[in-house]
Amino acid sequence: MLVKANTDSSASLNTEQLQQLQQVSQQFTPLQLAWASGYLAAKSENVGNPANIQAESSASAKLTILYGSQTGNAKAVASQVEAAASSAGIKVSTFNMADYKGKNLKNESHVLIITSTNGEGEPPDDAIALHEFLGSKRAPKLSNLNYSVLALGDSSYEFFCQTGKDFDEMLSKLGAKAFSPRIDCDLDYQQNVKDWQEIVLKEAASQLKATTADVVQLPVDNASQNQTSQYSKENPFTATILANQKITGRDSNKVVQHIEIDLADSGITYQPGDALGIFPVNDKALVAEIVKLLTLELSQNVLLNEQDISLEQALTSELEITKLNKASILAWAELANNDELTALLSDSEQLRELINTVQFIDFAKQYPAQVSAQQLASTLAAITPRLYSIASSQADVEEEVHLTVGLVEYEVDNQQRLGCASGFLIERLQEDDEVKVFIEHNNNFRLPANPETAAIMIGPGTGVAPFRAFVQQRSADEASGKNWLFFGDQTFTQDFLYQVEWQSYLKSGELSRLDVAFSRDQAQKIYVQDKLKAQGSDVFAWLESGAHLYICGDMQRMAKDVHQALVEIISEHGAKTLAQAEDYLKQLRINKRYQKDVY
Repeated sequence: MLVKANTDSSASLNTEQLQQLQQVSQQFTPLQLAWASGYLAAKSENVGNPANIQAESSASAKLTILYGSQTGNAKAVASQVEAAASSAGIKVSTFNMADYKGKNLKNESHVLIITSTNGEGEPPDDAIALHEFLGSKRAPKLSNLNYSVLALGDSSYEFFCQTGKDFDEMLSKLGAKAFSPRIDCDLDYQQNVKDWQEIVLKEAASQLKATTADVVQLPVDNASQNQTSQYSKENPFTATILANQKITGRDSNKVVQHIEIDLADSGITYQPGDALGIFPVNDKALVAEIVKLLTLELSQNVLLNEQDISLEQALTSELEITKLNKASILAWAELANNDELTALLSDSEQLRELINTVQFIDFAKQYPAQVSAQQLASTLAAITPRLYSIASSQADVEEEVHLTVGLVEYEVDNQQRLGCASGFLIERLQEDDEVKVFIEHNNNFRLPANPETAAIMIGPGTGVAPFRAFVQQRSADEASGKNWLFFGDQTFTQDFLYQVEWQSYLKSGELSRLDVAFSRDQAQKIYVQDKLKAQGSDVFAWLESGAHLYICGDMQRMAKDVHQALVEIISEHGAKTLAQAEDYLKQLRINKRYQKDVY
């Protein structure tokens, strides 16, 4: 877009301002440009007009929503709360924490913090800079600030809702006052969000003495991505299985399937780095086993979400029976009246171990209770969708989406237990069967915007899935940036996922380098972090040249070990202390050059 300079030198933009305007305007759609033009015209009418300035000042009291989101849940909640606030007549502004300057908090009167927690209690990438700022000496006193925090998390992790707790503590230490207590939400968070939203908006409206003032805002990031589709988490698409093929060898210790799903006629679009949400259906045999254990009947009716449905339907498609959470354990403890279980509740480490290792059936055997069908339904959490990193690019597969799924299986008292979603996808779904799906956009796991930028991808096991999508996309775009993949698994002959594809990309030059680590092919185990350190000099050279760095896979061990290897590489080859190397990686994360998709 060509911008003609104004002949009035006092009104014209300097070169830097003109470049900034051109960069910003190129990101807008025609509709957004029209909105921006009207907005700027309206703003210009206020310049030099004391009446307008005074009116603007008197209306400056507003509610500000700040969200930090890794996979999109906190962002979606923030949009929901923003819409409710506007409907209630509250003047409201919403910001991604990555786009908000921390020092501006001293000018705010009422702020809502909505944030998830990433990894081992870390803030999501969007929130890193603000989190660090508020914990630093540069943070201002905030005695005039009123706030409330909504924390999203998963109670199966040690640092449950840690980022929300951090923001609450830091704001309080800076003198801010919580006008409504922090709420910590587990995976089944919808009702908690609703309750918190009602409380904070009522209190904010009262304190701000809100009028019907409204704020018009530009569309949120990537809002246009799903404009052609009516389907979402709240309204999933019923898709069809096209293929469900095992891609580990006959003698492998693992079962990994490549699954292809048909999205035809859905209008659903996605980008490499996004995840596919799957609504699993519980195993009917497991449902029958639970009902038999508790001496109930499948045909009994229960009230769930204000509807009367059979216990069989509730346990099959509505309630979580393979994964425990803290709320369910607390509810069951009241019914069981078991001293051992009551004592366990006060031990957070044992409680977390129970949540992570035991399914409901085995929990109910260990801590028996006489319950009615309705008590059982009220105790169990609502079933939640599972997210899988997408292993395809639509530039290559068009109206399909591909997944790489590993079967979660183990034994309890000589009985096989399967993961809810992996058991559903691998053991019970066949070609032409149906599955409910939606796209979970992940703007914190994206290819470099510049096709010339290099990418280092570290994805052992099923963590390689998004990098298949990355390379497919860069191949379709004919991107010139180099691609380097680190892949690892147990054995070369049984576990080299997508081996033929990687070798083809190597041959064509679309994959510049491939380093593999098969831990059980030699006496001494070798992992991807070992391969990284062996290539440390080149890894650091790529980073210094602007490469983006990606990790996908197991959070508990792999991601930690890889991160430590990177710290050591940067320290050794960059002549830095370990602390400086950590800061180097932190800055890469803030700049979106170090991105993780870990679980």
